[in-house]
Amino acid sequence: MLKIHQFFLRSFILIFLSILILISIVIYFWSKTIYLEQIEKNILSNINTLSIALPNLDNIDKKVKEIKEATNLRVTIINSKGKVIAETDKDKTLMENHLNREEVIDAKLSDYGEISRHSDTLNKDLLYIAKEVKIDGQNYYIRMSSDISTIKEYFIKLSLQLIAIFSIFLLLAFIVSYYISNEIKKETDNILHFLISLTKKRESISLSVFHTKEFFTINRLLNKVALRLQKKEKTKAKHTAKLKLANKQKDEIISAISHEFKNPIAIITGYVQTLQNDKDLPEQMRNKFLSKIDSNANKMTQIIDKLRLVLKLEEGKEHIEKRKIHLKDVCTTLCIDLKDKYPNRTIEIKGDNYLLEADETLLSMAISNLVENALKYSENTVTIEITDKYLKVIDLGIGISEMELLKITDKFYRVSQNGWNNSLGLGLFIVNSILVLHDFKLEIHSVYAQGSEFIIKY
Repeated sequence: MLKIHQFFLRSFILIFLSILILISIVIYFWSKTIYLEQIEKNILSNINTLSIALPNLDNIDKKVKEIKEATNLRVTIINSKGKVIAETDKDKTLMENHLNREEVIDAKLSDYGEISRHSDTLNKDLLYIAKEVKIDGQNYYIRMSSDISTIKEYFIKLSLQLIAIFSIFLLLAFIVSYYISNEIKKETDNILHFLISLTKKRESISLSVFHTKEFFTINRLLNKVALRLQKKEKTKAKHTAKLKLANKQKDEIISAISHEFKNPIAIITGYVQTLQNDKDLPEQMRNKFLSKIDSNANKMTQIIDKLRLVLKLEEGKEHIEKRKIHLKDVCTTLCIDLKDKYPNRTIEIKGDNYLLEADETLLSMAISNLVENALKYSENTVTIEITDKYLKVIDLGIGISEMELLKITDKFYRVSQNGWNNSLGLGLFIVNSILVLHDFKLEIHSVYAQGSEFIIKY
């Protein structure tokens, strides 16, 4: 039967060695997988970049060679019939048809095809990734490949390094465990000596056991470590929550900005369909429709520019372009555009054509947001009331609860009821931001189920 220190020594070495081997195996395969995945992502990224940079096949051989020089990847362009039309590492005229290559077949059936195999052309092990793309309106396959023979060499070196580390750690483990087992032997010998002395009823006996105090210290230190780990876990959880929120906000801002494009796109689509369906449309009417299409296309461009400008203005990097505008004329123009989207609705404009110093595009966007929200969430006439002190948008719609009113202009905030999601996720935040830039103020008065008033004070 083994003594306790012998059992500890053997168990310690066995467990230590087993854990080291297990961790090393996990690290080996994990790092290998991560490395291959990184290569795959890099190749896909380069394929996507190349597909964007190839609007046509002009100078295709020169372009793929430039990609080869920049990325050190083999690049092959294959047409829909499998013919190689561009190749960086071999004469393309000597290459066989690639339509039945596994990566090309997979790319045809899914987002992309990927396979590792030996290249007879280059006499190397390569990772091939192919993706179907559109070039000049035609289907082509961009295939890129990376030499993975170096990966094998790298991981052979890694294996040798791990073996060396195993040996060092095993030696250290043996020394440490041998020392600890000797210390345990001393303690057990002391206990045995004490028990023997006790059985012999010696008068003067004493026992000095140091491990009891050490275990107490270890226990105390472990509690401290656990507390620190808990704090780190909380910090990590908060960080993860922030990342999730950032991703959610990214999705929401895309949805919200698309809302701003719906009106001009709807107008353009309507006029285009009319032009396509009515071939006998009078020239004057046709020109009018084309003018409207051009106007709304320009408006979308302006919206993009102004949205970027709003973000810059938030950071204090840009300045708005103020000029004197006639407020009633601005409202009349935006109402005409909204009338195309809401033909059965009535928008009434009250008040005189007051002169106001503001950025016309931004202020028009803000007022249009308010009027369109009023049209969406009410069925009666929407009123725009203009005075020398304020502009008020009035509707008799569903209204907003008091709880929602406190948060409604927050960035990305969406009212939970009545389908306000698209309009108020970013719309009212943009309105409020635009007004702040003008030193104007937005006030909202609303009674749930009775209607709302959105007031711009200038």
